[in-house]
Amino acid sequence: MNDSADRVVPARPGPVRDDWDDDRPLPDLPPLPADPRWRVEHLPFLTAFSVALMICAASVGFFAGGVPAAVGAAAGVGIVTVSFTMSTLVFAWADTVRPALLMPLGLGTYIVKYTLLGVIMAFVISSEWPGRLALGWGIVAGVLGWTAVQIWWVARTSLAK
Repeated sequence: MNDSADRVVPARPGPVRDDWDDDRPLPDLPPLPADPRWRVEHLPFLTAFSVALMICAASVGFFAGGVPAAVGAAAGVGIVTVSFTMSTLVFAWADTVRPALLMPLGLGTYIVKYTLLGVIMAFVISSEWPGRLALGWGIVAGVLGWTAVQIWWVARTSLAK
């Protein structure tokens, strides 16, 4: 005979918590600005920086390897600029529409970006285009430059408050 009343159910390890519905107040968090433009207010400055970096990269590429290297270096910075701008716009949009969308849309954006970057790099590496090395260095310069300026921007705006 199988009587379920005779079974012993082991207790869960750890303390029992009965305070899930407590009335403690939530911590005070700073309110988000009413104006959603704060999410993208850095884009004009970063875009101007990227254009200046693109001109510098093209100049260095031209003097190092001629027109193909100039085009490659400028294209590398341009790829990074488009990639980072796309991420910023997707994150800003998702945050204004529904913050719960940030994670799935952010991951989806990164999957799309890195897939496209991989396809571009695979195509360029397999080609005999003389500007391919400059393209790689342009991508490196764009990532380092954009990241450094974005860190500077955040630090500047955080200290101003």
